[in-house]
Amino acid sequence: MKSDLPKVLHTVCGRPMLAYVLEACAEAGCREQIVVIGHQAERVRHVFATPPAGVRLTWVEQVPQLGTGHAVMICRKELQRLSGPVLVVAGDGPLVRASALKRLLEEHVRSGAACTLATSILDDPGRYGRIVRNERGELVGIVEYLDADESQRQIKEVNVSLYCFDAAALLSVLDRLTNDNAKGEYYLTDALGLLAADGKKLSAVAAVPSEEVLSINTVDQLRQVEAILVRRSERGVRC
Repeated sequence: MKSDLPKVLHTVCGRPMLAYVLEACAEAGCREQIVVIGHQAERVRHVFATPPAGVRLTWVEQVPQLGTGHAVMICRKELQRLSGPVLVVAGDGPLVRASALKRLLEEHVRSGAACTLATSILDDPGRYGRIVRNERGELVGIVEYLDADESQRQIKEVNVSLYCFDAAALLSVLDRLTNDNAKGEYYLTDALGLLAADGKKLSAVAAVPSEEVLSINTVDQLRQVEAILVRRSERGVRC
């Protein structure tokens, strides 16, 4: 991001990008929100000292930062006091909408799955993790781009880092995540394979339009996301 500012504090339409994520989760009904932070953690806490109305924020600091799976692993204590559906959402995706999260939650409840993903279909899937289904169209897991073979890289349905887990099911696999992969990180996506091996049901719903997939890792992407949010505001959706 060419800045020492924590990524989630970079502003989009004049507001920190994390604000959009927290508010979308609140609108989807998430009253307990656990936020994993790392770089300049106290600065992030200060900016969000007042959470969205009706929401209790719990902060968990991730040091060192060893991947998405590790970010959830360090939340064991907080997760142990929860039951039912748990959403896992990336903090650098301000395009996320409450409507997509609600659809994800609805599919999760309807399917009775241990984990449900919100996915997207992209003409150019780039380096996103690919959704792997069996011959019956059932979700069997996710393969990260760097670990995918050429045939898997042709898959156009991608993981957009919106998950809904059953809390107990998630806790049952966290201690079995490993970092035996190309990046040497603990992937949350590996939790799906572990759940499938345990005989648990997985589900996925293409709930995210392609134009809402972009997360922010560069200044150029921040500008692209801001342009999308400006177009939303012009259509009557708050920027």
